[in-house]
Amino acid sequence: MAKSRAATPPKDYESALAELESIVGEMESGQLPLEASLAAYKRGAVLLHYCRQQLSEAEQQVRILENGTLQSFKTDDIDD
Repeated sequence: MAKSRAATPPKDYESALAELESIVGEMESGQLPLEASLAAYKRGAVLLHYCRQQLSEAEQQVRILENGTLQSFKTDDIDD
């Protein structure tokens, strides 16, 4: 894993999630040497924290939009 990749902040949630999935795949392959595995794990931890933070912020925005309470998602039955 390149050091520049480890230091680069994610562009957005979707790219962070895609990179995290890629890292998991690399690690599951069992082909990474120990040092690369540790670097991948550290990067994965950073990406996981970023994703959780983004989701938390989105949830907070929904709470604000819903006047402080999360509401169940409701669908309207559409008759065609």
